[in-house]
Amino acid sequence: MIRLISNKIIVVTITCGIIISSAFFSGCHDEEDSAKRGTKDTSEWNAEKLASLFEADWSAPDTSTLAHDAYGKLVRYGRLLIANTGDYFGPGGKISRNANGMNCQNCHLDAGTRLYANTYSAVYSIYPKLRARSGSVEHLEKRINDCMERSMNGEKIDSLSHEMRAMVAYINWVGKDVKKGVSPKGAAVVDLPYLDRAADPAVGKIVYENLCITCHGNDGLGKLNDDGITFLYPPLWGPRSYNTAAGLYRLSRFAGYIKANMPNLTSSHDKPTLTDEEAWDIAAYVNSMPRPEKKFPGDWPDISKKPVDHPYGPFSDKFTEEQHKYGPFKEIAEAHKK
Repeated sequence: MIRLISNKIIVVTITCGIIISSAFFSGCHDEEDSAKRGTKDTSEWNAEKLASLFEADWSAPDTSTLAHDAYGKLVRYGRLLIANTGDYFGPGGKISRNANGMNCQNCHLDAGTRLYANTYSAVYSIYPKLRARSGSVEHLEKRINDCMERSMNGEKIDSLSHEMRAMVAYINWVGKDVKKGVSPKGAAVVDLPYLDRAADPAVGKIVYENLCITCHGNDGLGKLNDDGITFLYPPLWGPRSYNTAAGLYRLSRFAGYIKANMPNLTSSHDKPTLTDEEAWDIAAYVNSMPRPEKKFPGDWPDISKKPVDHPYGPFSDKFTEEQHKYGPFKEIAEAHKK
């Protein structure tokens, strides 16, 4: 039995294990974002450790509470960079011109504060972290530069630069109230059930043309702001979109993102517009279209840890790249359990 006294969890007796599931930050969508914790004998855990296993409700802190000091100024600048990345690092960037013009918040909606849209809520609580993609313990600077090279199809930012320090400060500030080791509900994207079939780009094209072209265009190239430089709505394919090494190029991450958030401002995780099938098929259509190709030979040093929807070999299983890209994924997932 567990009692809550003065906001602390007290373990009195426990007669059975507890199954815990935690959705970790993925943004530019990550291989660990569906990590499952096995059944534990919680009688060996103290109250603090036990509390850290439970997903917590979360809401973003209010920027108006920031002091008008050096730290507050740094955090506000970081938020500006996240919300308007293309203005600073895109083709007409104020700082450099080494990225595609997309903004961080095109993937991390509302500057990383919208639930089930790759929020930054869990970043401070779980970084540094061991990531299977690199096979190493990564700090936040590495994770940000991953997004710059993949989702932004650009180059790394100097980790000691004022801009990197500002983005790190903002992202950590967003998750400042989350306990270490805790991943709040809605930190990543919705984990959609696998379909009993492969996701279908042809069907996705039909749904896309009915619901998505108003913002992203029939050509998928997005819509620019009046300045002609930055994007109001990001390109989903073409030369200025995310490349083939980005997290969104994994179908499960993109489909979950679509399901909870698109069409923008008319959908939410609890009141979605699209069915699961439509979300999978739109993701398949978008990711079947041409985009920049980029490879990172150091990715997945242990190929057995590649996610079922990672579309490039080599693999530790018998399935083809086509199957790993579009599915059906159930058979692959079952094979990986053996």
